[in-house]
Amino acid sequence: MRYRKIPDETIRRLPVYLRGVLHLSEQGMESVSSRKLGGLVGVPPWLIRKDFSYFGDFGTPGIGYGIKTLIKQISKILRLDVMHEAAVVGVGNVGSALLSYSGFGIYGFRISAAFDVDKRKVGKVRSGVKIEDVSTLRGVKKRGIRLGIIAVPAAVAQQVADEMVEAGIIGILNFSPRYITVPKKVKVITIDIGMDLARLPYYLPCG
Repeated sequence: MRYRKIPDETIRRLPVYLRGVLHLSEQGMESVSSRKLGGLVGVPPWLIRKDFSYFGDFGTPGIGYGIKTLIKQISKILRLDVMHEAAVVGVGNVGSALLSYSGFGIYGFRISAAFDVDKRKVGKVRSGVKIEDVSTLRGVKKRGIRLGIIAVPAAVAQQVADEMVEAGIIGILNFSPRYITVPKKVKVITIDIGMDLARLPYYLPCG
């Protein structure tokens, strides 16, 4: 289902809300107010209500939001109600950690393919996924893989991104500390831990 233009900030917060209500569901709760959910995820209640209002009326006055309804609706909006296959390129420290992370399944993701340029790694199995030669990356399209994860050094990140686009990848999660350019039809989200860490000292007390 397509919605009217939604602010990117709202889309960024939806997974935060989903994680919160999943936690509440595990505790056996059936409903939650915007105030309680806001306290759990660190978002003002009025902003939660505003974000949800873009997609319709999820709540009931005096009762709040049904936990099961929120999980279903947010998952549907984010298209997490079906399993998405992803391929990671680069099986070093970051790539290996991503392969071993078991939390992706909750959000409907599975890393089902891994690629590397190192011949010593090719053919080995990491966390149940066989590492393939990066030269065979184009084959992911036939396997229904549309999401890619870049976990390679900055010097080759753009090249990998280009190869992913040629392979039919339309969504890229970039862990490389480099800005990459792709066609407009491809969405890129960059996670740069170094840059985020560089912001922290500014907030430390002087002296």
